[in-house]
Amino acid sequence: MAPNPLHLGVALDGAGWHPAAWREPNSRPAELFDPGYWTDLVAIAERALLDFVSIEDSLRVPGGRHVPSDDAVDQVRARIDAHLIAARVAPVTRHIGLIPTVTTTHTEPFHVSKSIATLDYTSRGRAGWQARVSATAEETGHFGRRAVRDLTATEIAEAIASGVYPGHVHDLFEEAADAVEVVRRLWDSWEDDAEIRDVATRRFIDRDKLHYIDFEGRFFSVRGPSITPRPPQGQPVVAALAHSPLIYEFAARGADLVFVTPSRTEGPGQILEQVAAAADRVGRTGEPLRVCADLTVFLDTDEELGAQRLSRLNALAGGEFDSDAAVFTGSADELADLLTDWGERGVDGFRLRPGVAVDDLAAVADRLVPALQRRGVFRTGYPDGSLRALLGLPTDVPNRYATV
Repeated sequence: MAPNPLHLGVALDGAGWHPAAWREPNSRPAELFDPGYWTDLVAIAERALLDFVSIEDSLRVPGGRHVPSDDAVDQVRARIDAHLIAARVAPVTRHIGLIPTVTTTHTEPFHVSKSIATLDYTSRGRAGWQARVSATAEETGHFGRRAVRDLTATEIAEAIASGVYPGHVHDLFEEAADAVEVVRRLWDSWEDDAEIRDVATRRFIDRDKLHYIDFEGRFFSVRGPSITPRPPQGQPVVAALAHSPLIYEFAARGADLVFVTPSRTEGPGQILEQVAAAADRVGRTGEPLRVCADLTVFLDTDEELGAQRLSRLNALAGGEFDSDAAVFTGSADELADLLTDWGERGVDGFRLRPGVAVDDLAAVADRLVPALQRRGVFRTGYPDGSLRALLGLPTDVPNRYATV
């Protein structure tokens, strides 16, 4: 195997990332909200020896990017909770990492810390968290606690290109950064040996090894400690999806892993430079931020080329597929060449978004992974250990409150 083998995960989103995916013959639209559907998908990903599955979630109705929800009924217009899917899948898997998406904007960090710590226990050290900002008026309308102005598609494009966002968007990411910091402090608020469980002395915990975090900021005032002991990983893996310098800075401040979206024409070089510059601006020290490139994939099958599949799906949907990530259509060998090339350019790993969940995840497992193994850049078996170990992150994570 290569000295720096690739890390590979998949992002699961309902029937797939294409809006017409639910209409494909092998899709299971009647089962999208059944536990068996999700355990089957994750079982395929684990059979493929993937590092992780991330599970998409949002507080808005699924639909087009940067546009308000409409009354269309020819797309999947519902979703179930990503964290609870991960909790259901955890006991029936053994190795693969589980990274649900949980918003920072309308969810208290105390609740997030407790739920992800619990997932780390039920998965035996395989939990992660994709922190996400909920930045639309539609999402805030569910709660009625604040008002957020929707950005137009033009404003979003200009902000991504220039890195300059309106003030309220900056505030959302400042709040998100504080939320991640609070969650991480709460995970450390119990020392690893705080639990004594000594029946004879009637002492379940050593109270001196539980710590107040006393966080005071613009958005949160949290005393702590947590009511959940420190997770098995110490610090479960924190991830973020980022498209611009502002969000690279957010990821660099608190995440272990950042998902980025290079274009096929330009490749990952410029984005890698921007991520490194963002880490310098925020003064990140210690472990470098791991970078995974997102690609939406429509792989060739025995019946149909990937490009033909995409064209047919677009016809079903009545329009071109719109994605923030680069779209790949072609053979598993062609995709393996692309991943190997980008890996040699400095990308740590990849997160593939299956255009059609059932079909493309099966192609990843049965075609792409063997192609990568033949090139010597992907594992042939799972090592023992946590998700942090699988991703090459330090596993002995110091507790910031531990006494000497």
